[in-house]
Amino acid sequence: MTQKMLTRRQREVLLRAGRVSLNAPMIAIIILPLLYTLMMSVKPAGEMFTRFFPTRLDISSYLNVFTRSHIPRYILNSFIVSISVTAGQMVTCSMAAFAFSFLHFRGRNFLFLCILATMMVPWEATVIANFLTVSAWGWRDTYKVLIVPYMCSAMGVFLLRQNYLTFAGELHEAAKIDGCNNWRFLLTIVTPLARPALGALGAYVFLSTWNQYFWPLLVTDSVNVRTVQIGITQLYDADSEQIGLMMAGVVVVIIPSLSIFVFMKKQLINGLMAGAVKG
Repeated sequence: MTQKMLTRRQREVLLRAGRVSLNAPMIAIIILPLLYTLMMSVKPAGEMFTRFFPTRLDISSYLNVFTRSHIPRYILNSFIVSISVTAGQMVTCSMAAFAFSFLHFRGRNFLFLCILATMMVPWEATVIANFLTVSAWGWRDTYKVLIVPYMCSAMGVFLLRQNYLTFAGELHEAAKIDGCNNWRFLLTIVTPLARPALGALGAYVFLSTWNQYFWPLLVTDSVNVRTVQIGITQLYDADSEQIGLMMAGVVVVIIPSLSIFVFMKKQLINGLMAGAVKG
């Protein structure tokens, strides 16, 4: 019995070691650029291109990010835009998914297929038309042009609909018999049950909005509206001190993204898998 137990433990150890060895190259590919950026951000100017690890830590670049640049304003703009888009998509996608899951009306499946079809249209194919539209409305260089076009998404509707389909249809019928209307049913029953899917959608939308670059660059001009991804590119200079400043800005900017991955990893996985199996 002892030999069998030892053999089983040895197999578990070997299996874990094999997993680590297979994942080690991918971990190195992900970690090394982050480590290089961190090292560059704390190097003195004289050691910027001479050694990988600095002889002493210099945090002046981080101080300059918040005192000599517009990064604090860009970060505020990115938070305003990302939180607004995330909240907007969670509301609009929830209502659309509820309609496609619990309400029965003519053409429901056809309309849903039309929404899914928009996911196959490349964003670059519509950017000129969108730019001309928002310019004609006078929205350029405002928060509206960064928020309103992204208030709903086909991916969000699809994700939440697949999650809502796992709920028993009898639940909606019983609520209607008890006098619960659709709005109350959505807010008090469906939304609490769909928190994993809503959390996954919120994290995904926040990250994608936070990392946007081309659209904010195209439709904004002033510091008061531009987002942080554009601000990082403005820190670059051939001067070694400015390179340290840019690297420090990059580290500051990726903190929200890393925080979401670290603290919401399980919720992201559970939310994306919640509607994968029906029943």
